[in-house]
This record gives sequence, structure tokens and C-alpha cells, in this order.
Amino acid sequence: MDYNTPLDQNLVASQVSVTERATFIRKTYLHVALAVLLFIVVEAIFLSTPAIVKIGLAMTQGMTWLLVLGGFMFATSMAERWAMGSTDKNAQYGALLLYVAAQAFIFVPLMYMAIAIVGRPEMVMQAGIITLGLFTGLSAVALLTRKDFSFLRTGLMVGGFVAIGLIVAGTMFGFHLGLWFSAAMVLLAGGSILYQTSNMIHQYRTNQYVAASLGLFGALMMMFWYILQIFMSSE
Repeated sequence: MDYNTPLDQNLVASQVSVTERATFIRKTYLHVALAVLLFIVVEAIFLSTPAIVKIGLAMTQGMTWLLVLGGFMFATSMAERWAMGSTDKNAQYGALLLYVAAQAFIFVPLMYMAIAIVGRPEMVMQAGIITLGLFTGLSAVALLTRKDFSFLRTGLMVGGFVAIGLIVAGTMFGFHLGLWFSAAMVLLAGGSILYQTSNMIHQYRTNQYVAASLGLFGALMMMFWYILQIFMSSE
């Protein structure tokens, strides 16, 4: 049976042959890797552009940061819907590029503080290595056990809303959320990695590897953000 036919591309990864599923998984993780590389390039360009750094730092002040977070969540939602709702590869790539650019921009203040203010550029590398290690381990758990982690959806949604509420409260009333909040968000990101990896197998069709990579990349970057914050709080 030819698993490259258009009919089989309408099947989710768990319903096709082992060979076809392995190909789909390889393509998905290749696109995650490419998204990470593109993020590094775009972030380097942003950090070397004084005007963008100035805007990024200015937007962390007071209520403006809430507008930035709101805009980022809107861009994330649009990118995910755009990628999931289309079988057009160009649309999926456009959504992924939009999401990478949005991630790179929102990371500007954190990266600048870690590199220029704290003066520890190696901290970024250390946080990245730990993030990739955890991402690899959690992905392996989901892939090797073949367990459907869709039951995590409700908990992740509740945890996300609680986190947003705490961030809003902290911004409005001027209190620091602290190390324990970052640690809790790393756990939430870990759950998101398990959920997104499970979705890759049980929810995405074999022609949606670009869209699947977007969800995995988002969970990876969320974990990286809070691991880097933990490193910075230790300084």
C-alpha cells in the first residue's frame, strides 16, 4: 500500500505505517530545529539593532508589558489557527515564521538583560543546553510510551490562566513573582511538551509536520524563557 497518496495524508500519524510515521516525526523535529536556528539568527539581529532593543526594554515598563503579552498571545493564537486550519504548506510556513519572529521579539528584553546588564552571555548557552536536554527527555517519554497525553489539556489551560492572572497582578501591583513561579512555569512547560508531542502523533495529519513543529517550538521556548529567568534570579 502506498502511504504517500493524498488519501493517507488525511490520516493522523498514529494511523499510518511505522515507516510513514517515522518520516513524519523526522520532518517535524527537523522543522523544530530549523525554527530554533531561525530564532537564534533573528534574535541576534534584533539585539544588534539599538532601536529594537530600546523598544523592547521600554515595553517592559508598567502596563505596557501587559499589552505586549496580549499582542504576543494574539500572534500565537493566529499562528496556531493559521497552521492547523490549512493544508497549504505556504500558509503553514508563514505561520511558523510569524511565530518565530514574535518569540524573538518578546525575548529581546530578557536576552539583553542576561547578556548586557547581568554580563553573563554564557548563561544563555547554559539555559539553552538544559532546556534542550529536558525537551529531548520529555519528547522521548511521549514517543516511546506512545501514551496519549491529551488529558493534560485541561490542566495546562487552567495553569496557563492562573499564570496569566499572576503576571497581570504582579504587573499591576508591582510585586515580583519570584523563583518558585519560574519553577512552576518550567513544570507547566514540561507538561506542554508532553501534550504537544502526544498531539503530534494522535492529532496531526502526516502532511501537517510544519504545524506540528509550531506547537513543539512554542513549548520549547516557554521552558527556555523560565529556565533562563531561574538562572538570572540566582545572580
